[in-house]
Amino acid sequence: MITLPADDRALSPYTGWTRSHWLTVADTVLDGAARHASPSLSLIRYPGVPGGLGRDIDHLEGFTRTFMLAAFRIAGDPHGTTDLAERYARGIAAGVDPAHPERWVRIDEHPQAKVEAAALAVGLHLTRETVWARLDERARRQTIEYLSAFIGGTYPQNNWAWFRLMVSFFLQRVGGPYSEADREQDFALLDSFDLPGGWIADGVGRNFDHYCGWALPFYPMIWAQMVADDPRHAARVERYRTRLDDYLDDALHLIGADGAPLLQGRSLTYRFATAAPAWSAALHGRSRHEPGLLRRAASGQARHFVERGAPDADGILTLGWHRPWRPIAQNYSGLGSPYWAAKGMLGLALPADHAVWSAVERPLPIDRGPFARAIGAPGWLASGTCDGVVRIVNHGTDHRVEGSLEPDAPLYAKFGYSTATAPVLDGPGVTAPVDGTVALMRDGLPSHRSGFLRGDVRALDPTTLIGSSRSLAHWPIGFALAPDHGVSHHDGRTETGPWIDTVSVLRGAWEVRFVRVRDASDDAHALRSGDALRVGGWALTAPDLETRGPSWATGARLATRVMPLDANAEASAGVLEQDDVTPLDGRTAVPWVQVIPVAGAWHPFAVALGAADEVAEAPQLDADGIRWPDGATTALPDLDRVVAHDRP
Repeated sequence: MITLPADDRALSPYTGWTRSHWLTVADTVLDGAARHASPSLSLIRYPGVPGGLGRDIDHLEGFTRTFMLAAFRIAGDPHGTTDLAERYARGIAAGVDPAHPERWVRIDEHPQAKVEAAALAVGLHLTRETVWARLDERARRQTIEYLSAFIGGTYPQNNWAWFRLMVSFFLQRVGGPYSEADREQDFALLDSFDLPGGWIADGVGRNFDHYCGWALPFYPMIWAQMVADDPRHAARVERYRTRLDDYLDDALHLIGADGAPLLQGRSLTYRFATAAPAWSAALHGRSRHEPGLLRRAASGQARHFVERGAPDADGILTLGWHRPWRPIAQNYSGLGSPYWAAKGMLGLALPADHAVWSAVERPLPIDRGPFARAIGAPGWLASGTCDGVVRIVNHGTDHRVEGSLEPDAPLYAKFGYSTATAPVLDGPGVTAPVDGTVALMRDGLPSHRSGFLRGDVRALDPTTLIGSSRSLAHWPIGFALAPDHGVSHHDGRTETGPWIDTVSVLRGAWEVRFVRVRDASDDAHALRSGDALRVGGWALTAPDLETRGPSWATGARLATRVMPLDANAEASAGVLEQDDVTPLDGRTAVPWVQVIPVAGAWHPFAVALGAADEVAEAPQLDADGIRWPDGATTALPDLDRVVAHDRP
């Protein structure tokens, strides 16, 4: 593990971290990159099995992503980083030279080079007086030629639009070519992703994950610097700043007390890149969120990983979460990919005398005590509890579009995600999911819910939330697990069944989940003899796992439990235990309960994730509504009016 400076609990009462801690981590990573650099310094050749895009891309990513970190380091301390600037300038000169034996993969040779071109543009923009100034005229011309291949090019219709914009505006600043038509197209696409509350969908669909923070608000704040002297962009810049603050209103609620980010969505191996939106707000300097709060958010997330060995003492960020764990990789993830974590170190571009470094840390929402928050755009019910855990119940995100009948993606379609658990990401529990599910069991297979119809998420009172969704039960027959972009596609046969309504009432560690399999007059959407309704609880991974009951498992920190609340229901229950199916340390337990559903009837269940004493006593249903373990009562609205749509 990295040896860090002593904590400063006066300046940073929550994390102990100061700028010196950040510098230590950054320099450890950059020193590690230097040890694995090619002779010309243009490629960073990290050891290990190559990624899905091949070694050439791995080596390019190793350079460009650590260069972005180096650029932050140089921008924040230009006089103390001359050797670093010289090192990366030499590497750029070799990489952009088409005749050099260690040249980079070019943009017209592989689309991934477009991503890395944006990292180069960001880094060179921030170091124009240092790294760019060290390039001779030939190297500058070749850099412009290298980046210019992106102008007029295509890209996936998502956050990649910012890659072309960053390249375009950098090229303009250094006398290179650019296209106003490209820019109009890119901004129009990005504007179409904007949603209320500062949220941004990463493309068409219910695509909500950490890209909403480490990509989509990150580039605009750096772009704002590029166009600071152009009044034509002033209104857009101000809109981006305001929307980032709005997004942070929600995003700051999604960080655990130990700094853990929500373990949900693709590209999780980027780790503390999750700190990027907090630093982005500090960079623009006009945030309504206090500097001490922004640093608390960023330092907490970085410290969470550093304390758990990422990066290691040699500055290596492996493919994994805490420890190395290859199954977390997407099909585009390679040995250089994890260094996108550099985005979470943007704060180093701010000098030592900046207010964000001198302000006393302020508490995150979870530091201030339990909370309940309905987050509209992604359809999440968020609950923070005294154990420092934030969990969400998901009625709006699946990385699909409404009506899709694709398989469930474990990083998107679960009913629950938290800062202390991981969904099952490997093994048979991916294709036949148990954790975080409401499934109709037919012929031994669980149904999937992707493409569901989402309902509202809202507060019933200051401590209690409600949300709903409706899904068409479907079974992707013969679906096989393969590396993907976070969501898989099934080209085989998919069978469909009944519509399933789900209403969640969340308070603290407990969710009361009402499930109804709808009546149907046609055989295709009707219950069949032998169908069973199964509710899967949280996947709890812990080294000291213990089964406490038929559907109850505990570890030293947390417990997970699921149970039927209908005393008359004939239920079966169990705990599925598996090894090495999440990126967390330990064995994984998933409690489940199964009942025989009655068409058109509501079946209530209680699902918990929390400290053992929080889940020891379960909620109860009575004539007044839900009676919670602490004695509070929630009167239920008419469930028929709550469900997502009054139509099958």
